[in-house]
Amino acid sequence: MNVSHASVHPVEEVATTEGGGGDQNVNAPRVRMKDIQGMPGTAGGLSLRLSQFVFAAVSLSVMASTSDFPSVTAFCYLVAAAGLQTLWSFSLAITDVYALLVGRSLQNYQIVSLFTIGDGVTSTLTFAAACASAGITVLIDNDLRSCAQNHCVQFETATGMAFICWFTTVPSFLLNFWSLASR
Repeated sequence: MNVSHASVHPVEEVATTEGGGGDQNVNAPRVRMKDIQGMPGTAGGLSLRLSQFVFAAVSLSVMASTSDFPSVTAFCYLVAAAGLQTLWSFSLAITDVYALLVGRSLQNYQIVSLFTIGDGVTSTLTFAAACASAGITVLIDNDLRSCAQNHCVQFETATGMAFICWFTTVPSFLLNFWSLASR
């Protein structure tokens, strides 16, 4: 359980009328620090995970539904990154649902470290794949002018969904990293 300790967060001694000094406060119950919405185990964290899952799944589905995505390495990379993001976000959404149902805090150092590293890796991969796919899509559409024989709309949709997925992954990473760094 994540609780505040007096040595970490000093509080002023409350004057008592019993004349015993501050000895009565030694065994006072510890106060749990407030969870910020968006962190693991909160409703905000669950909504971020679900939005990450939805956008990554849409990006994966749209790109994989085209017949010529395997011919371009950047599109294959987007499918792999979106697939990894989908699995990661879904597994953490299940973890958040469990934590919310049983009322458990996920502010353990090891858990937050795992979430921070996982979010950092998946957000970096998703952003890199979206940028690479955007570059190829612009090449096909603007430079080669060959959208008539390609699936440009699907490529653009999948790339856009990957960028939106990245935009929802960054807050999760930053909140976890901030929580880890503030210990």
